[in-house]
Amino acid sequence: TNIPMFKLRQSSVRRRYSEFEWFRDRLERETSRVTIPPLPGKVFTNRFDDQVIEDRREGLERFLQIVAGHPLLQTGSKVLVAFIQDPAFSKEKYSY
Repeated sequence: TNIPMFKLRQSSVRRRYSEFEWFRDRLERETSRVTIPPLPGKVFTNRFDDQVIEDRREGLERFLQIVAGHPLLQTGSKVLVAFIQDPAFSKEKYSY
């Protein structure tokens, strides 16, 4: 990304779906002025199917692109950059 608040132009991190749920909840708590988009739905059948996994990954990536591109979240979120770029991210650091 070319967004100045991000230290890295590209990043790749691993996150569990439950961490995305926590992240979305945290963003909603940080601001009431931004409507945080929904996450792609949780999968209960065929969840290990390659196409199901890829569809979910794409949905989560779209979610990240939307929130990372929002100017109010870029300047007001304490957790946004760390969640997207820090491979050692821990939600315990942001439990406030």
